[in-house]
Parts: sequence; structure tokens; C-alpha cells
Amino acid sequence: MQKLIVIVGPTATGKTKLAVELARKFNGEIVSADSRQVYKGMDIGTGKDLSEYGHHPALTRPAATLSRGERDGGEGIPYHLIDIVSPRTNFTLAQYQKLAYRAIDDILRRGKVPILVGGTGLYVQAVVDGYVLPEASPDLKLRKKLATMSLRELRAKLKKLDPETYRTIDKNNRRRLERAIEICVVTGIPLSKQRVKHPPPYEMLMLGLTFPKHVLDPRIDKRLKERLKQGMIKEVERLHAQGVSWKRLESFGLEYRHISRYLQNYRAKTGFRDSRDRANLGTMQKELSRAIKDYSRRQMTWFKRDKRIVWVKNKKEAARLVRNFRL
Repeated sequence: MQKLIVIVGPTATGKTKLAVELARKFNGEIVSADSRQVYKGMDIGTGKDLSEYGHHPALTRPAATLSRGERDGGEGIPYHLIDIVSPRTNFTLAQYQKLAYRAIDDILRRGKVPILVGGTGLYVQAVVDGYVLPEASPDLKLRKKLATMSLRELRAKLKKLDPETYRTIDKNNRRRLERAIEICVVTGIPLSKQRVKHPPPYEMLMLGLTFPKHVLDPRIDKRLKERLKQGMIKEVERLHAQGVSWKRLESFGLEYRHISRYLQNYRAKTGFRDSRDRANLGTMQKELSRAIKDYSRRQMTWFKRDKRIVWVKNKKEAARLVRNFRL
């Protein structure tokens, strides 16, 4: 069987950095398993950290668009499934899974090592477990109706239709709530009952990265401050100016939800900028930090259920496991 390396863990644990180091050491390419990094223009808020992949100029583009010479040249590590669709486009788990398998198989055909890396548990699981995903055609009438419902109403509806999916879904992610409800209504079968598994033909090594709470929380705070300095608020403003609605931005969760609400509820009304809205900005930052930390706990709850994951402490241990796995 062909071999696939998988790196998972909560946010701010250094998954991309480890994946890049392993890719350099073992002739690998990276396949992102992040539900937001697929979108173009959502760079700072999703933590794409493209500079970590290397300095080859061609690597400002996804690996799928590179020539063989560009892939193999320079010091950069090729990546896949980052910057592939517009944030105004609906992108489903089934679409992601199809493209992920295509990227993994392409990497294997070229004699390189595919490394699947990310913190979106459902995306990772769809690939490693081979979910047979339901074919639910878009119901535009239903979507319009769901769009008028509040988050509380959507949660209540999903809880009634599919309690098991409700238990594990991100209850603040409007987009996922709506899609789960749509699948239940269109197919007549709860989403949780449709996840038949058909494992892919890969032998897998699954590595996990994490830190104790007293270490991870300060890392989250530090990274958030860095991203705000890098212009995360301006990124959200730019996306809205380019036609991405506030509602759509909020559906992307975490950074985009909190910053969108901040911009709508304060800046849009007052026009204040920089120092004049410092108190409101500080409040938003504290609330966002708390939300990211809560999200990291949910990620760990998801990943801890998978007993295949080997939790590593450092890159030396990870490299040893990969080396033994590839022998």
C-alpha cells in the first residue's frame, strides 16, 4: 500500500512548521486539511503562513498549478488545496475529499511523500476514513428559508433532525448547520447515519501535536496579536469591499465572525479608526481570544477520540516515527 503521513492537532501548535520540516527531510509535499484555507484572499485570518513553505517565487501559487520543474526547483515545499476557490463560492466536504485524493495520488505518482496536515477534524476524517458522502442536490428554496433563521433556531432544528450530528458540529458555524439540515431534509436520512466508510488504499501514520493549556493559551494570544498587527482587520474589510457579505464572513467562524461584528457594530456606525476605537478593539480581541481557546479544546476532544493518532513532543520524535514508517 502507498503511504500517507497525517499531522493533526489544535490551532497554534505548529503543525505547518512540522509538516514543512518533515517534507524537506523526506521529499514530501503538503496537502492542507483546513476548511478555510481553501478560500482565496483569506490569508491572515486562516493562518496560511505561506512563507513557511519556502522562498521559491512559484510557490505563491498552489502546487497543482506548478510545472514539474517549478515543483522540483528551489527550496520551497509544494502545497495543495490552499487558495483554490472564491470565498463567495460554496465549497463542500465532498468537493474537498475528491480534490484531496486527487492531490495525494498525484504526489504518490511522482514518487514523493504526501503529508496531510490540518486542524479541521472532519476534513481529515473524510480523507483517512474514506467517508462515502451523501449526494444532496442544493435546495434553493430551503436555503432561502434557512438563511432567515437565527443561529438558535438552526441549532434547535438540527438537534431535532439529527441529535448525533448536533452533538459534534461547530454550533457557531452557520454554514455547517445549514448544510447539515439541508442534507437531512433533502435525503430524508440524518447526516450521522450517512457516513459510511470506505477507507482509501493508503497505509497511514497519524501524528498529533498539542501542548498543555498553560502553554497553548499564551501561544494563541501571541499569534492573535501578531495577526492583528499584520492587518487581519483590513483583510476582513477588503473581503467585504470585494463583495463578500457580512453574513458570509461571519459564517467562516472565529476571526471572521468576531471582526465582522466589530466592524458592523462599531466602525460602521462611528467611522472611528485606530486609537479612537482602542477600547472596543480590546474588547473584541479578548472575546476572540477566548473563542479561539474554546475552539482548540473542541479540536482536542475530536482528535482524542481517534486512537490511531500518535502524539509527539517534538520534531525529532516525529522524524524517527516517519523514518521507521517509510522503511
